[in-house]
Amino acid sequence: MTNSQLTPGIVPGRLSAEAYCTNFADIAPPLDAHEVRVAADRCYFCHDAPCVTACPTEIDIPLFIRQIATGTPEAAARTIFSQNILGGICARVCPTETLCEGACVREAAEGKPVEIARLQRHATDTLMAKNAHPFTRAAPTGKRVAVVGAGPAGLAAAHRLAMKGHDVTLLDARPKGGGLNEYGIAAYKTAGGFAQAELDWLMGIGGITLKPGLALGRDLSLAELQAGHDAVFLGLGLGGVNALRAEGEDKANVLPATDFIRELRQAADLATLPIGRDVVVIGGGMTAIDAAVQARLLGAETVTLVYRRSKASMGASTVEQDHATQNGVRIICNAAPVRLLGSGAVVEVEFAYTEAREAGLHLLPQTFRLKADQVFKAIGQTLEPVPEGIATGGGKIAITGPGRTSISGVWAGGDCAQGGDDLTVTAAAEGRDAAMDIHLYLMGA
Repeated sequence: MTNSQLTPGIVPGRLSAEAYCTNFADIAPPLDAHEVRVAADRCYFCHDAPCVTACPTEIDIPLFIRQIATGTPEAAARTIFSQNILGGICARVCPTETLCEGACVREAAEGKPVEIARLQRHATDTLMAKNAHPFTRAAPTGKRVAVVGAGPAGLAAAHRLAMKGHDVTLLDARPKGGGLNEYGIAAYKTAGGFAQAELDWLMGIGGITLKPGLALGRDLSLAELQAGHDAVFLGLGLGGVNALRAEGEDKANVLPATDFIRELRQAADLATLPIGRDVVVIGGGMTAIDAAVQARLLGAETVTLVYRRSKASMGASTVEQDHATQNGVRIICNAAPVRLLGSGAVVEVEFAYTEAREAGLHLLPQTFRLKADQVFKAIGQTLEPVPEGIATGGGKIAITGPGRTSISGVWAGGDCAQGGDDLTVTAAAEGRDAAMDIHLYLMGA
């Protein structure tokens, strides 16, 4: 018998095939030709545009929108890609409401910004659909660079280094490249296998050799990479998961939200992916939202996201929070887990209400319980393992300037490095800037 939302436990196939297709369709489908013209015409083409300042990669947004408005989207794409070679994925996943669109003059005046992200997607998709690469690789320099991690930072660094004529070996611990874009973002944001299509397109610059399935610290050491290359860039991401520090968190069916999202993203058939009837997600960032929404879209009857601090303190934007509630996710703030109950497998989670005090977060005596046959932890990740001999700070690789680490000839960027805000666009900017610094170092400038 087919399972339903009311089937107890953790089971697959809660929905119809049509429901899975609908639920995981592209959340923001491309604009049609008329919509593109209307959206582009709303831009004021500001001098000293605040949207450019708000973009971590400093794309010339007024220029590319003007290029779209004049019927040259391929030129617009080149403007975008010159600053951010991952402009395609960023157009889909960036929290533009807090970045470029949040700074838009139209947003301040009318409460409705220019649709920068969807215009950026129109331009980048147009060029990529022609399988055209906008840049030509420089003459080979004879220099070899190892890039560890094929996520946003590593891809941006590898592309810029290859473009400058260096030979790049791109290593990743997972079976496929893409990092966060491939394994860690909600499927409805990157529909149609876009992350892998973008990676393949990016590799068209030439000079990059991708070697998946190789992990730093397991299959090779930093010293070995240094010995075989002229420079090393570390874009490792964050592989560890913070503990709840609550009694019973070792019970069955208590999993990192990142594992759930990764499994979902790699599933050939979503109907085969088991999901609980009552799901609890603990955390308040983008990963928590993505896990909670996708649990609902897979057919969980109830999904509750619980965050220890206030709604205003959540790492996920207001737009993402609203998206979660519109999909039936209940959000409870100012509560922290204290016990996970059940014999072997989790059946309930007990939470204590919290209060922010000068000395820190304080647990109040009032508690409540939520039914849960599946719990996803999304309370942050950690650098694991730490590369040997490298200085850290705040749990991440310590860097100065454009990604320089404590070891000469080794750079770092993205989530594994200090600073930044754990966004794809920020990682892309850091990878690009580190690559330019590596180039100057290799050329003796």
